[in-house]
Amino acid sequence: MGCSKNLVDSESLLGQLQLSKADLTDSADDADTIVINTCGFIESAKQESIDAILEAVERKKKGELKKIVVMGCLTERFKSELMQEIPEVDVFFGSNSMKEVVEELGADFKKELLGERLLTTPSHFAYLKISEGCDNPCSFCAIPLMRGTHRSKPVELVLAEARSLAVKGVKELILIAQDSTYYGLDLYGERRLARLLRALTTVDGIEWIRLMYAFPARFPLEILDVFHESPKLCRYMDVPVQHASDDVLKSMRRGITNRGTREILGTIREKIPGIALRTTLIVGYPNETEKDFQLLNDFVREMKFHRLGVFTYSQEEGTTAFPLSDPIPQNVKEERRDILMELQREISEERNQNQIGTTVKVLIDAASDGGFVGRTEWDAPEIDQEVVIQTKDHLVPGSFCNVRIDDATEYDLYGHVS
Repeated sequence: MGCSKNLVDSESLLGQLQLSKADLTDSADDADTIVINTCGFIESAKQESIDAILEAVERKKKGELKKIVVMGCLTERFKSELMQEIPEVDVFFGSNSMKEVVEELGADFKKELLGERLLTTPSHFAYLKISEGCDNPCSFCAIPLMRGTHRSKPVELVLAEARSLAVKGVKELILIAQDSTYYGLDLYGERRLARLLRALTTVDGIEWIRLMYAFPARFPLEILDVFHESPKLCRYMDVPVQHASDDVLKSMRRGITNRGTREILGTIREKIPGIALRTTLIVGYPNETEKDFQLLNDFVREMKFHRLGVFTYSQEEGTTAFPLSDPIPQNVKEERRDILMELQREISEERNQNQIGTTVKVLIDAASDGGFVGRTEWDAPEIDQEVVIQTKDHLVPGSFCNVRIDDATEYDLYGHVS
């Protein structure tokens, strides 16, 4: 359940189990043991995880399952409560208990094979986790409660995993972390994301490297130079700004102001012309006034992000914002979210219309009704838009081709192989 960081953990677990000759199935109907890797980030994610657990419990009651193992972020936060409320689960583990989970499932944990994974993504792209945990004090965020403090993965281990993925046919690496720009500070006493990026560009077989979750405060500007040095770095960056009001940003403890946010976004765009910027926002934070929201709305209109996601505020136990309560009604939060998403739809449609007549490089992801779908370097898988290609030719997933754009909607491009 949950984010790409959780997906990597699940793939690592699958890799350990496969090496121990476990009989794996992705069908609950064929399983005698179910493992649920939970998410505990916001209320909707917690409920989704709980629903999955309860569904497994019903299967067990009917005799369709022998064992339920629950792991991950939700159990890291609420293990004692879950044990009391759902006693039908055989065992609960937190988010940092991979060895214990593997051994509970009757397999031998192989520390020397850390980084070996059974990919669940299409074979041509993979997520590469460069660190775990977070040291940022954001008031709304429960990630440090679930994942702990920031822990960078040594450069040599990241490179070894990247090479292993390349051997498996991976063409695109998607770098993930709770805060990728913090990379190296705990291990080396300095931020070393730029060095890591340079090292990854030397891995044979990797053609695209995509950077996610670049925290805007104390942004290491030296990474922008690497984009000029290597065409492997996708002209794309995820920079979660969360808000534009100084009052809200201060209460959120983001360590940056509206002015600082504008400066860093402006510098990124100046240093990397044509880059696609993706961001996430939170509406309905406890001290967000109508004036704050209007400021945020104006900010989105001005910044014209390529990609944007909006969350409604979720009050989370144990966070520093929890005592602020949750005074803004859910319907107001949802209305504000919808206003921003409609604005972003207009921005996206305008950008896409301007793409008509251009030729873009596309990574083919899969076959689709009478053709294929793929992505440009400005689009991450699963969260961003696609390029729909109508062709009678056979295109191989994982291959690249040039596509001339013939038409566009607000969230998709349409074209033919040029």
